[in-house]
Amino acid sequence: MRIWLATGAALGAALLAGPAAAALPFDPEQATRAWLATMGPEATARSNAYFEGGYLIDFAGTAISIVVAGLFLMLGWARGVRAWLEKTVKWFPLVAAGTSFFYILASSLLTFPFQYYVGFVREHRYGLSTQTLPEWFGEAAMSFGIGLVIGTVFLTVIYLIVRAAKNTWWIWGSAVSIAFAAVMIMVAPVYIAPLFNTYTEMPQGELRDDILAMAQANGVPADNVYVYDRSRQTNSISANVSGLGGTTRISLADTLLERASPAAVRAVMAHEIGHYVLGHIVSILIMNAGMILLTFALVHFGFRALAKNERWGIRDIADPAGLPLIMVLLAIVGLFTAPLQRNLIYFHEQQADMFGLNAAREPDGFAEAAVLLSEYRKMEPSPIEERLFYDHPSGWHRVHNAMVWKAHEIAAGRLPFSAGGPPAGWRPDFVVRSARPENAPRAAEQPQPSPEASPAAP
Repeated sequence: MRIWLATGAALGAALLAGPAAAALPFDPEQATRAWLATMGPEATARSNAYFEGGYLIDFAGTAISIVVAGLFLMLGWARGVRAWLEKTVKWFPLVAAGTSFFYILASSLLTFPFQYYVGFVREHRYGLSTQTLPEWFGEAAMSFGIGLVIGTVFLTVIYLIVRAAKNTWWIWGSAVSIAFAAVMIMVAPVYIAPLFNTYTEMPQGELRDDILAMAQANGVPADNVYVYDRSRQTNSISANVSGLGGTTRISLADTLLERASPAAVRAVMAHEIGHYVLGHIVSILIMNAGMILLTFALVHFGFRALAKNERWGIRDIADPAGLPLIMVLLAIVGLFTAPLQRNLIYFHEQQADMFGLNAAREPDGFAEAAVLLSEYRKMEPSPIEERLFYDHPSGWHRVHNAMVWKAHEIAAGRLPFSAGGPPAGWRPDFVVRSARPENAPRAAEQPQPSPEASPAAP
């Protein structure tokens, strides 16, 4: 009797469970390991060192900004400028604008050596920059000039809001900040990005047609694909979706076209199309509204506690002389909100990854792109490390997700069979470059593969 009951229970469980899942054609874990192994220990160590060094740079940058702002406070520089402006121009908007202008200008000059090391020296040390010092300095000066004007205007508007609503400015200021960010997102692709890079229409060809077809099939009203000369600044690969409303454009770097296979390009562009289709620019703005509101609230109450009784000669939070204290508070709050901000972006990037896999159906191309990105991103962080410091899924996660997707699609009969892992003999180009003897011809001098070469091409 017990045997019959046991048999009946087993049959019932089997019926409820439905048909058994098809066996996977390969082990996604082993396939992921095979992709990661193509980097080799030297390139992996170099990538890890570069990315981990970024953790220290982030903390050092915050510490330097606090020290600089502290100097302004203790030495009374901002207070002196505000007092002089009140005697000369008198009108509050000009006082706020002049103090903000002075602070941004002076603090930028004081921190320039650090920016030079991070943006030029370190990038060359790791072989990522393609710029000469005059080229880098010219772009840095242009960025500084743009930031000086935009920053001055923004801070002046914020001070006008603070003066009008001292106790609730952090609410109104958050709303204005998001509106300001939305305007900048719309303006940047049209007026700012072309100052640093040239955007051209992608040449006619099968790959361009594939990208446009993929975009249009997913409801993206695209009639063109743009390529920008990222090689002017770096040899790293990238693509992006930028703009808002009528200024939205999906662009890919010339380095991506030069270094990646067509399959990888399609995978990367599908990811970027995913950002557009899923409305990530708007959702990131909305989520950032909460972050800004929290930050401004903490700054407001922290300022009241620290600057009471006109400490440092600051009258109240509407006094532009208190700008250095606001910057100190923003830096300190940023230490705690930065991981939240990174996780917000991470959430959207993970969504775009999965959209891209389903749209392009190029798991090997997606894995290839993830490995190429590991030239400057640590491939396999610890779980805590990834949660605290990553705003994109790690290379391991991206390759693993691609291999899991591939294995299940093959098992379901929706994808032709192919083995897991990279094609035989494939290695990322930055590993091939580092292994090439000094007297060997460079890639430009070697026979080039056809435009539709596979990832296995040397």
